[in-house]
Amino acid sequence: MSSREMIIRHESQASYIPNWLECHRKPVTMILRLYSSVILVWDFCIIVVFFTMQMLRSLYQMIRLPKRKSVAGEIVAIFGTSRGVGRDLALQLAELGAKVACVDINSTENDMLVKTINGSGYIAHAFECDLTNKNDIIRTTNAIEKRFGHITMFFHCCGVPSPRSLVAEPPPIQTTLNLSVISHFWLLEAILPKMKRNNHGHIVFLTSVAGLSGVKHQTPLSVAQFAVQGLFESVLDELRIEKFLKTIPISLVHLYPFVLTENCRNDIRMRIPSAFGTIRSEDAARKIIDGVRRNELEISIPKYCLTLCHVFKLLPRRATLLLRELFDTGVDF
Repeated sequence: MSSREMIIRHESQASYIPNWLECHRKPVTMILRLYSSVILVWDFCIIVVFFTMQMLRSLYQMIRLPKRKSVAGEIVAIFGTSRGVGRDLALQLAELGAKVACVDINSTENDMLVKTINGSGYIAHAFECDLTNKNDIIRTTNAIEKRFGHITMFFHCCGVPSPRSLVAEPPPIQTTLNLSVISHFWLLEAILPKMKRNNHGHIVFLTSVAGLSGVKHQTPLSVAQFAVQGLFESVLDELRIEKFLKTIPISLVHLYPFVLTENCRNDIRMRIPSAFGTIRSEDAARKIIDGVRRNELEISIPKYCLTLCHVFKLLPRRATLLLRELFDTGVDF
């Protein structure tokens, strides 16, 4: 039998209706179509109701913020603690009662940070790790678990551009991608399955607002930041589908690049200082922790940057280019 004959035979079987129903073909078809239409309208109404409830909930939470959860006793791994925001996150989380694993490739600065934390009566331990090396990540996460137990929270603070990185000679493309993107996958492989087994955890990715709008002369860096945004969306959807989102929340921090420590506050001249000033890293860390403790999905430092970027996306492309030209930071050192 030819393939054409088989198709014709299959179609005739599919459209076959018993003789006793043949005279009712049209009414039956109409009833089925009506049933399908009713189900579709019902589903649409359900979606509209839940969508409205979520919008009202969001508006309510803008007025009355969600309660902060406690981080006391949590085992927090922070990757990238030798300086900047990662360092201040470690200090402040330890003060809140968390057991902090300070992870960085710079062992000297990292050891000094841990001595400061332990000297203040809090709990921390230093771990040296190269995040561009998968085996090193596995070794480090195993060492953290041996020291403290299963990791319940982790912050990825590496690869976020600093002011100097925006004007300095960029590192090799592969190094940028390994540190800023690929290392996220290796950390998730090592930590997330155990969080799922324990049904408890929190994941925090730090990225630059360069991932929302790009940055000039730093294409690999901008692409890496955009990739972290996509990874966040994918992991968020995975946790939603597997019903873990309530017990294992995930947060994405959009960090303004000009977050500075006190010792380099006077190094930078901004084009519009009144609109785009600098932020101290300890202040940024405090706001990040506050958002994480409230289980916020997206956190922007400063807060208006995320809203501004979303508004830009609604405008015509040429209009956004003109606005970027106006607000170009014009960094000089």
